Amino acid sequence: MIQRITRSVGQLMTRDPLVIGEAAPLLDAAELMDTFDVTGLPVVAEDGGVVGVISQTDLVRAAASRHLWSGWPGLVVRHLMTSPAITVTPETGLDEAARLMEREHIHRLVVVGSDGRTPVGVLSMTDLVRMLVEDDGD
Repeated sequence: MIQRITRSVGQLMTRDPLVIGEAAPLLDAAELMDTFDVTGLPVVAEDGGVVGVISQTDLVRAAASRHLWSGWPGLVVRHLMTSPAITVTPETGLDEAARLMEREHIHRLVVVGSDGRTPVGVLSMTDLVRMLVEDDGD
């Protein structure tokens, strides 16, 4: 039986997320994801505000289009990122967050601070699945 999730995003999110600048080369994004074993990164503007998300899927699509990846030497994160980022706050309920991910067909939400722009965490589908498994084991 599936129970209602009563916790908040702030209780489950990964805090202090890795981020990447919108002007960073795509290879930098790929290396960060590989090194830290993450599937996506919030993309920030120069002022630190979140402007989008770049995922492994975005990178694989670009790599599959060899002419895009190699034929455009100035290709940077802002050219492939999904924008705007879909964001929530730490106070958002996990039920609401899960519904938002499902409705938007996305695998992660950027969690923003009280200013509504600064990324303070990331909530991924993996986090939700892990919570469901742990809760079922209790």
